[in-house]
Amino acid sequence: MTLPVCATCGMQYAAPRPDCPICEDDRQWVPATGQQWTDLETLRAGEYAARVEDQGPGIIGLGCEPRFAIGQRALLVKAESGNFLWDCVPYLDDELIGKIRDLGGITGIAISHPHYYATVVEWARTFDVPVYLHENDRQWLGRPDDAVQWWSGTTKQVGDFTLINLGVHFPGGTVLHWPGGEGGAGALLSGDIVAVVPDRKFVGFMYSYPNLVPERPAVVRRAAELLAGYPFKAIYGAWWDAVVREDGHEVVQRSAKRYLEFVS
Repeated sequence: MTLPVCATCGMQYAAPRPDCPICEDDRQWVPATGQQWTDLETLRAGEYAARVEDQGPGIIGLGCEPRFAIGQRALLVKAESGNFLWDCVPYLDDELIGKIRDLGGITGIAISHPHYYATVVEWARTFDVPVYLHENDRQWLGRPDDAVQWWSGTTKQVGDFTLINLGVHFPGGTVLHWPGGEGGAGALLSGDIVAVVPDRKFVGFMYSYPNLVPERPAVVRRAAELLAGYPFKAIYGAWWDAVVREDGHEVVQRSAKRYLEFVS
């Protein structure tokens, strides 16, 4: 059966349905023209093509051109414990699969929050790997599957990485800390849980980005406190080339302080 993919957010569902819960949530939106659907077969037969580009030392961006749905890119991280996929994109075709296999494949997948769940089950089945998602966001997965391993609590160790549940943007909002990144100076892969913004001296924290709803101060304060104990030089956000290259740890703490001052 052809499985529907929401054209606005990229979530794949296990069966046809009239609505997309992700888009009806107040962190996202339903277009004024109404709910629209596509599927992977249609995307593969259309104008889209794989996009693979270096984003930093040992970090390779994966996605498609032109932009589809939300437009994020995933990151393949080349760690000593094995290649790992951070976040996910809806598009997956033979070209992209081949390029990932040429890079050594992947050993697992973790995703920052439900907006990027996309077609993750297709990815997990294609590469025969587990998917690590935080149980606080269990309700949002459009296509349940045995490949998904729900984890709980504040942290989870996966190979060379630590998943950290900050709770920003979604209750299960998670970032990935790679201590071996940036030549041992550390890297934080943040999706838009900690959002890389145009001014690279700061990052952002929002409950809803498209609808401009700020995150609750207590949540941001907790996130800054949790990240205070993790060293990292760089921060890799959700978009192509959205990277803080220097002083990442200080950027987060400075940004949280500024945020809390403005919303107090």
